Amino acid sequence: MKILIADDEPLARERLTRLLNKVPNSQVLEPCAENGQQALELVDQLKPDIVLLDIGMPGLDGLQVAAKLCELSDAPAVIFCTAHDEYALQAFDVSAIGYLVKPVRIEQLQTALAKAQRINRLQLAALSRGSNDANAVRTHLSARSHKGIELIALDDVIHCMADNKYVTVRHLHGETLIDESLKSLEDEFTERFVRIHRNALVSRSSIERLQRSPSGHHELYLRDVSEPLIVSRRHVAGLRKLMDSL
Repeated sequence: MKILIADDEPLARERLTRLLNKVPNSQVLEPCAENGQQALELVDQLKPDIVLLDIGMPGLDGLQVAAKLCELSDAPAVIFCTAHDEYALQAFDVSAIGYLVKPVRIEQLQTALAKAQRINRLQLAALSRGSNDANAVRTHLSARSHKGIELIALDDVIHCMADNKYVTVRHLHGETLIDESLKSLEDEFTERFVRIHRNALVSRSSIERLQRSPSGHHELYLRDVSEPLIVSRRHVAGLRKLMDSL
């Protein structure tokens, strides 16, 4: 994978280069970009697969550069490497794959690079609600963590459970806390999720069977989950109707 570093600080560029030299199959492109305008020019000339992009740069800042890259049909994946943690949500609005806070650790960098390789670059503009296309459909959910911005493929989601003002997403690779409501997820992904309880949405594709427990509760069994979920009485009829149509 060809990687362009864009950062106005020489020491930061040198550190990222040293880290990337330890990552298998990574090629650091030369020269590195020292400002936003140069980053755009080098992307056009060198055609990198991934750009490691600082935010606070002279002239065009990193967010402005990423917004312009989103307009390209063959846009590289963008991973922000910045000293500031307050721009994470804005970074996702311009389709960033990762958001790493300096000093960047090699484990975080490797995780972000692996994620960037997995995501089809042609899907980048549709990954966020900030896409310029009002009809774009999200293919991923996003979460902020100490690792940066984590993307969860909707195809991997098993169920979503409300927990106070957050939602816990159970997916094929574990569990992740996201800052979205069940209601917003239900409204946006009506064809993908079904509500079984005031605190629970499940992926239609994960549904296996519905059965009554000895205690009289209706329990829904899902693929890749050992324990069933309780279905509230008000949602049983609608769930049965849905399952008959699957």
